[in-house]
Amino acid sequence: MVQPTPRDKGYHTPVMVDETVSWLETAAHGWIVDGTFGGGGHSRALLDRYDDVRIIGLDRDPDAVANAFTDDRLFVIGANYRDIGAVLDDPLFPDVVDGILLDLGVSSHQLDVADRGFSYHTAGPLDMRMGPDANRSVGELINTESEDELARILRTYGEERFARRIAGAIVANRPFSTTTDLASCVTDAVPAPARRAGHPARRTFQALRIAVNDELNALSEFMATGIDTLAVGGRLVVMSYHSLEDRIVKRALTKRSTTCTCPPDLPTCVCGASPDFVLLTRKAIKPSQQEIEENQRSRSAVMRVAERISA
Repeated sequence: MVQPTPRDKGYHTPVMVDETVSWLETAAHGWIVDGTFGGGGHSRALLDRYDDVRIIGLDRDPDAVANAFTDDRLFVIGANYRDIGAVLDDPLFPDVVDGILLDLGVSSHQLDVADRGFSYHTAGPLDMRMGPDANRSVGELINTESEDELARILRTYGEERFARRIAGAIVANRPFSTTTDLASCVTDAVPAPARRAGHPARRTFQALRIAVNDELNALSEFMATGIDTLAVGGRLVVMSYHSLEDRIVKRALTKRSTTCTCPPDLPTCVCGASPDFVLLTRKAIKPSQQEIEENQRSRSAVMRVAERISA
């Protein structure tokens, strides 16, 4: 089993690291893009296991880039994974790669640093921006948007059934300046019986984070065009942490691995489509019980793996 180094434990505990290293064995002598580098836990494990691998680590968070470990086979760049095509235009890198890894969502480091504004447990500024490419902070969003727009965001990105009540409470009590003030307002807006199933502000904070960082659009763009940067035989490994992310990944891979894309009511195929990917995981892979016990943040993770079979 690959073990995180002490430094990794302080910054980032990689999820399903052994599974990741195993699935990307086909890229052991090639190039891998770690599209969500974070603390570098997955990249370090891959470099430790495979002597000939080279890794391009991408992260939109300047903190992740500044704190990256060094290795002659590792190239860490401040970029969003949605821009993978532009990154690979650099003559230093190949046009196509042998593996791509995405570990989606917020990193442990971002959650644990109160000043980043991601946590509803610790007081901090209402920021939540993962990088400088995010146009506005959460504070700017909740203190200026209409009640209708806030309700839409909470419903769409948080699947929050009390979206309208929470949005109304936010508008009635704003402006807000700290994460805990917002979390308290949300908690008060949620009916008491519904507060027993986890923290009442969890879905609201998820929704606001996704909106500020344009996370789902970034993932949709990548799954539509970014996966074309995989070489034939290259593998894609994606870990997601909620149904919105996993749905995008599953639908995109199903479409690319399906022979016919015609409407089901047509008697014969007229599209002539042929699959260029094959799903290697019929069902999503989940962390072992041991891993969940050792790292509670892995409990909601699911992994999907696909391989490119034609260009």
